[in-house]
This record gives sequence, C-alpha cells and structure tokens, in this order.
Amino acid sequence: MNTLAVPSGKTLVAPAAAPPPAPRRVDPRLYQIATLAGLLGYGVLALGLDVQPATAAVTLAGALVAQGAGAWATRGRFDPRSALISGLSLCLLLRTSSPGLAVVAAVLAVASKFVVRVRGKHVFNPTNIAIVTMLLLTSRVWVSPGQWGNAAVFAFLLAAAGGLVVNRAARADVTWTFLAAHAALALVRALWLGDPLAVPLHRLGNGALVLFAFFMISDPRSTPDSRAGRVLFAILVALGTHVVQFHLFQTNPLLWSLAACSLAVPSIDRLLPGRRYDWNAPGIGRAPERSLP
Repeated sequence: MNTLAVPSGKTLVAPAAAPPPAPRRVDPRLYQIATLAGLLGYGVLALGLDVQPATAAVTLAGALVAQGAGAWATRGRFDPRSALISGLSLCLLLRTSSPGLAVVAAVLAVASKFVVRVRGKHVFNPTNIAIVTMLLLTSRVWVSPGQWGNAAVFAFLLAAAGGLVVNRAARADVTWTFLAAHAALALVRALWLGDPLAVPLHRLGNGALVLFAFFMISDPRSTPDSRAGRVLFAILVALGTHVVQFHLFQTNPLLWSLAACSLAVPSIDRLLPGRRYDWNAPGIGRAPERSLP
C-alpha cells in the first residue's frame, strides 16, 4: 500500500496495484497424451508392435465411455484427458487378441478411479490395476516387457520425453528415486553374485522400465501427497520389484509391485501428510484434507 503526502498535511492512501495475473499453465495431461500417442505411433511404425488398429480404437472408446458414465454417475464434469491417458497406456502395454477384453481392461482402468477411493483420492494407478486384474482373471491377455527392446538410443529418447511429462506434473522426485533405488538394488545383487556389470546394465537399459518409471509410477493422483511420502513409496516399489522378480520368480515384477505398494499410499498420506495434487497448480496443489476422527 502506497501513501502520498499533500499540502494540507493529510496523508492520502493510494490503492495498491493489482497483482499481475498468474501465468496460465498448460495442463500436464496434454503433454502426457501427446507423448504417449507419439510413443504408440513410434512403436507401431518403427518397432513393429503388434497393436491392431481396431483393438486400439475400441480401447480408447471404452475408456472414454467409462469416463462419461462415471462423470454422469457422480454428477461431475466429463473430462476426456485422464481417460485418454489410461487408454493410450493400455494400448502400449497390454496385449490381447480379443477386442472385447481390451474394452474390459479400459473400463476397469477408468472405473477404478471412481470406485476405489480413500478420502476422495483414488488408490491405484488406473492402467496398472487394470492390467494386473486382467492378468489375474484371464490367460488371454499378456504384457510383453521386451517389446521395446533395450536399445540405448530409444531408452534415452523415451526418458527425455517422459522427463518432460514428469517435470510438468511436479512428480519427478518419485521417478528419479525409484530409478536410483532400482539401479542400486540391481548393482548390489550383481556384486553379491559376482556377475559382470553388463548384467545389471542390460536390465536397466530396457525401454519398458523407463516407460514404467516415467508414465506409471509417477501418476500424481495415486502417489503420496508429500515429497517424503513419495520418496518412501518409490523405495518400497523398488524393493517390491526386487522381491517379486528374484524371490517369487514372477514375470512383470514392476506391475505387481506397484499394485501391492499402492495399498500403502493412504497410510503414507496419514503418516506424512502433504498438499493434495491439483492439475491446475501442479507445483502447489491443494491444502491437505483433515481426516475425520
């Protein structure tokens, strides 16, 4: 507030200047949709991924219809962006010869956001829980971790594109913590067993790992609210991946670990509260909600 002296001896108070308008942010989901669509196109055209156009079309349609139904049931506003992210992610990761099962997976992914919630926040990453559920229910779907290969150039491009999305969504901490913990565990195991360093480097150079780290575990709506909570969560997922792969000897350890560790997110949010993520202000978010007694 500014003051202005006048000859009469009185002091006039000049109105404070209006604050400049906040810069308009681009929704991080638009970056993610563009990146996932680009990866899907690259995978089909350059890598020869077995993605049938009809299956991709019904997957995206199923996700959008489920989003519309959920918005209608909850009297909310229809927003296609989240549904498109789930649909594109399923097109990239899930494989099936049945378009009907692809639609079921898309509906499960979107429905999980509306049904499985704790204190107004969905618990699971939609794509992750849909894939895990389908793997449990039927043998007619599968995930092919090696479909992206382990070419260093592609992994670098994928990481760069994913880094753009993660930083726009203010969740880079969980991605980098997970990658660091996962790499450390792989290196320690190799040293313990006396394996050459080429073994852990080969595992870490997989495009599927980068896709998981930048586009799945970093989901801002299903990760803990606080930074300390996200760091803890990322370490838990890395440890769980190690256990599932080398002690339970299961395929797709990243997916199983994330689904299991997501159950701990509500407890982590209570122990280490933080601001709830807000798409309109990715770096700020909303104040933490008070839990009912």
